[in-house]
Amino acid sequence: MIILLMGVSGSGKTTIGKLLADSLEWEFRDADAFHSPENVEKMRRGIPLSEADRTPWLQDLQTAIKHWLQENKNVVLACSALKDSYRQFLLLDSDRIKLVYLKGSYELIQKRLQERHNHYMSDKLLNSQFYTLEEPLDTISMDVAQPPQVIVQNIRTALGI
Repeated sequence: MIILLMGVSGSGKTTIGKLLADSLEWEFRDADAFHSPENVEKMRRGIPLSEADRTPWLQDLQTAIKHWLQENKNVVLACSALKDSYRQFLLLDSDRIKLVYLKGSYELIQKRLQERHNHYMSDKLLNSQFYTLEEPLDTISMDVAQPPQVIVQNIRTALGI
């Protein structure tokens, strides 16, 4: 199974993803690691990515997901997946890929981003993240105001794992 944790930057995808993967003894992967150095530099400078910037990144992610499915790997993947079209591109097998939306208010996420250090995504891009976000309708949604361990347990309960 692949659990795709989605949400805006600062929603806790990496924190929750690592905790969830550890609790399940699964592999954790962060979609940020699939970005080109050029994309990372743009985001570091506060420049939103264009669709042309995102396309190779999404293709690389889809290739990795296909490989994980073929290998029957259990993976927790942290990925913004802000638009429905991105999610449709990545959710190749609805039986084996589960989407979990980490949802938080603008104010909470902004506070987190302002307190975060040593990460290329700053609060400068938060407006564009929320503007781009197309909230998924039929998926597991978690309130990120809860403590991380509670979120992890709620995800496991919702997925029955």
